[in-house]
Amino acid sequence: MECGRNRKEKRPLTMPHQGLLLFRMAPLCMLLGMLMVSCFNFCLCHKNSEFALTNPEKREKSSTKETERKETIAEEELEPKILEVFHPTHEWQALHPGQAVAAESHVRLNLQTGAREVKLQDEDKFQTNLKGLKKGKRLDINTNTYTSQDLKNALAKFKEGAEMENSKEDQERQAKVKRLFRPIEELKKDFEELNVVIETDMQIMVRLINKFNSSSSSLEEKIAALFDLEYYVHQMDNAQDLLSFGGLQVVINGLNSTEPLVKEYAAFVLGAAFSSNPKVQVEAIEGGALQKLLVILATEQPLTTKKKALFALCSLLRHFPYAQQQFLKLGGLQVLRSLVQEKGMEVLAVRVVTLLYDLVTEKMFAEEDAELTRDMSPEKLQQYRQVRLLPSLQEQGWCEITAHLLALPEHDAREKVLQTLGALLATCRDRFHQDTQLRGTLGTLQAEYQALAALELQEGEDEGYFRELLDSINSLLTELR
Repeated sequence: MECGRNRKEKRPLTMPHQGLLLFRMAPLCMLLGMLMVSCFNFCLCHKNSEFALTNPEKREKSSTKETERKETIAEEELEPKILEVFHPTHEWQALHPGQAVAAESHVRLNLQTGAREVKLQDEDKFQTNLKGLKKGKRLDINTNTYTSQDLKNALAKFKEGAEMENSKEDQERQAKVKRLFRPIEELKKDFEELNVVIETDMQIMVRLINKFNSSSSSLEEKIAALFDLEYYVHQMDNAQDLLSFGGLQVVINGLNSTEPLVKEYAAFVLGAAFSSNPKVQVEAIEGGALQKLLVILATEQPLTTKKKALFALCSLLRHFPYAQQQFLKLGGLQVLRSLVQEKGMEVLAVRVVTLLYDLVTEKMFAEEDAELTRDMSPEKLQQYRQVRLLPSLQEQGWCEITAHLLALPEHDAREKVLQTLGALLATCRDRFHQDTQLRGTLGTLQAEYQALAALELQEGEDEGYFRELLDSINSLLTELR
């Protein structure tokens, strides 16, 4: 109100005076506004406490307090918490939350219970190294300390230790064996007291050969000696031992005996000794065994004697190309042909056909393997190439002889004949084409085995025995069309 009265009492300003006053105050107001805006912006950009309108002394005191408060918090964070110390043993124990363990302890997580378990380490050296690592120490490992010789010595000692352990086990096992069994020396002494003599295989074979070769031995004793000898010479080492002391030649000479039984059992022993034994085969060829066996097969002898002689001949010829060459030179194919055509020798005919099949396929596979693998010695390969078996079979009529053997009634005999015909097909194709009897026989057998194969199929056998025979017949008929 007072202001109002003063206005009323004063003389009102005129319009020109009011405009002049406003004109003079405008720049001052603008300058003041700009100053205030600049100060405000500066404070917002820096946000520094030094620009706050406070007392410097108070500001310094508050800053000191803030620093002390931060240091106190940091010290509290670095100070470890006081935990309960758990003392582990050598057994696994559960570790509960809030418990501390020594650095050398072994801690694991039990996957079944989900709890942590702890125990002491078993190795003292590992504990020492672990302490050093926990303290930040570096292990002193110097690779130049050990030389290669040191490492070899250490490895040798390690092996010696393993051998000592094995030797202990061996000693325990030997002690157990000694408790269960008696030494051979003690047994020999006991047997000597009982008039029983323990002999090695070598001693037994020497005794048997002496018994067989003795002029005072009876025929029964000689046959018994050969029968027992055949059991031992099945083993390769024993057969070579028989060769070492001259027993093989004694048995070979037995093929010249006038007694058919002696010839039979001598051939039986030789067949067992020749089988897959090259060293004995070579000595037999040099000792004249091949000629003597062919003589037995070519002359009139009992069936059993010829059967054993043929067995010995097969064992001598298989996998021995030099013997096969000598067999062809001595007319072995003619001897076998006469044997097959002889009446009452049908059983031997099947064995002869089987032998020819084995010899043909053996030569063929040997030459193929030599070209593919080159493992065979050049000398043996050359020997196989010198065996003219297929041309000799064709020349001496074995194409027709083999084809006519299809008339045998046994299925097993037919199977072997069909196999041989297949092996001879490349050599005897023209002869087979001209043989009308062969085609008729194959047609008859085809119908017979079709019926038998159908019965097998009804019984659930898709690939039965008769089906295989039928396939062989069909294959031959296809080749001969």
